[in-house]
Amino acid sequence: MEASHHASRDAPRTARARVRAELTGEIKQEARRQLAAEGAPALSLRAVARELGMVSSALYRYFASRDDLLTALIVDAYDAIGAAAEAADATCPPADTAGRWLAVGRAIRGWALAHPHEYALVYGSPVPGYRAPEETVGPASRVTLVLCGIIAEAAASAQLTPAADLPPLTPALRREAEGIAQAVMGGVPPQVAVRALVAWTQLFGAVSFELFGHFANIVEDNEAFFEQALRLVGAFVGLRGLAGEPA
Repeated sequence: MEASHHASRDAPRTARARVRAELTGEIKQEARRQLAAEGAPALSLRAVARELGMVSSALYRYFASRDDLLTALIVDAYDAIGAAAEAADATCPPADTAGRWLAVGRAIRGWALAHPHEYALVYGSPVPGYRAPEETVGPASRVTLVLCGIIAEAAASAQLTPAADLPPLTPALRREAEGIAQAVMGGVPPQVAVRALVAWTQLFGAVSFELFGHFANIVEDNEAFFEQALRLVGAFVGLRGLAGEPA
């Protein structure tokens, strides 16, 4: 009897949670539509409520402010691109670090092209007056950790070519690179960590240039250009099998 009593008491809670989750999803979907139409700076809880046929006070039960709603959208976007990178990485044999690098890079570009406004929200211009809270850090790190993991595993399995002659690192940059290498790249040499950071910025820079129209009248075959860039920066990091040499 007591178990039945607990079940009946929990049922309304479950139903309420389900309704809340559905409405939260509808709110975020409408907010994404407004992002696409108006841009992040113009996002307004009142406008979202109006489009959903809600009073503003009801919407505030789900998101206390515009910034809370923005944070939810940012976390979702980072999680989505991170999940795309992780899924692409998982399709390749672990030992095929060059293949994993290519698969992940293509997945990042593919997700960005399919979700341009969400990509712009997290990798475009900062939203005026918005400060990202701590809860965005973990989701934002997912895609980076995939790329860093590939480099760390390539180094551990002797699949990284030795560093070429490069400009020496300043003491401050060397300390920062050592910290990054220890934290997320399995302790690779500082020069490799710096090259990895350069590669990360180059890849996302290429995606952003394509998405925001900066290659107009310059590059026609964006896919071929990105593929070349993906291989070049991977080879720059030291991954074997990307620049014509034997894997």
